[in-house]
Amino acid sequence: MAEVWFAIAAVMLAAYVVLDGFDFGAGALHLFVAKSDRERRQVLAAIGPFWDGNEVWLLATGGALFVAFPRVLASGLSGFYFAIFLVLWTLILRGISIEFRSHVDHPLWRVAWDTVFASASTLLPVLFGAALGNLVRGLPLDSAGWFSLPLFTDLTAKTPVGILDWYTIFAGLFALTALGGHGATFLLWKSDGPVHERSRRAAGRLYGAVVVLWPLLTVATWLVNAPMLAALPGRPLAWLSLLLAVGGLIAVGLGLRGDRPLAAFLGSCAFLAGMLAATAACVFPVMLRAIGDDSASLTAYNASVPVASLATAIRWWAIGFPLAVAYFVILFRLHRGKVIAPHGREGY
Repeated sequence: MAEVWFAIAAVMLAAYVVLDGFDFGAGALHLFVAKSDRERRQVLAAIGPFWDGNEVWLLATGGALFVAFPRVLASGLSGFYFAIFLVLWTLILRGISIEFRSHVDHPLWRVAWDTVFASASTLLPVLFGAALGNLVRGLPLDSAGWFSLPLFTDLTAKTPVGILDWYTIFAGLFALTALGGHGATFLLWKSDGPVHERSRRAAGRLYGAVVVLWPLLTVATWLVNAPMLAALPGRPLAWLSLLLAVGGLIAVGLGLRGDRPLAAFLGSCAFLAGMLAATAACVFPVMLRAIGDDSASLTAYNASVPVASLATAIRWWAIGFPLAVAYFVILFRLHRGKVIAPHGREGY
């Protein structure tokens, strides 16, 4: 049962990255792909029906950890205390920026909130990528499963480690590049006119960078966590996930070249989901890896609640998860097609 809940937590996290990732990317790019106020409102109109609902998957991930692996959640929240506050502030600033930018009809007011929105949207992928990099690299867990991290030490990824080092910064920049490309494919699908054309160019450049950076990140991962990649040959699910990721990259390229924006966006979704699934399959059962002492790591087995509790929780999850999926299916269907920028003071 612990294996099932590990998979559930991984699915929730992948859903969050794929869904909230496109509005992070759109936000990070919107000053570049949208030049006028009308074009920027077009970008906001594209993500407007989705961005707040997408964040539910982050809560769902935390909920899955709380129900099934409370020791992992408690240790992670305390150890990443400062980083989590940065994430919360940037999430708050994104929401405020979207809602407040048209409350005052003045160019300076709108430019200020557009800048805040772009800055917060750029910082969030870096923070989440660095967080995932910390989990892959390992943490200074003690015998009780607790840890604390400074913001940085000597940036070497060797003990004593901090939140930021060369590997976690690289992971954060890769996440920014990948989610920027993801957001560009979404805007390509949902917009027309100049925003559509600029998004096409941005998607091509960013996914071209992803093709270069992904193998480099894989080599870097081998340097900081060789056992993770050593497990790959014996994990069929990891191989299938890698095939999904590679197929997603191919679909992005074909979609961009063939003017099929939906194919490019779905390919981007497949790439992100496949890459995260492959990572989860390789690290299983480890959830928080201890640097230098594998016996101190928190795993799906030593950090889970009793099996009876997991069995009870999964019954509720089986009710709630299909409802959440149905909600998003209906939402995307209701808001299908190209978006139209609002006029005057209507919205955004």
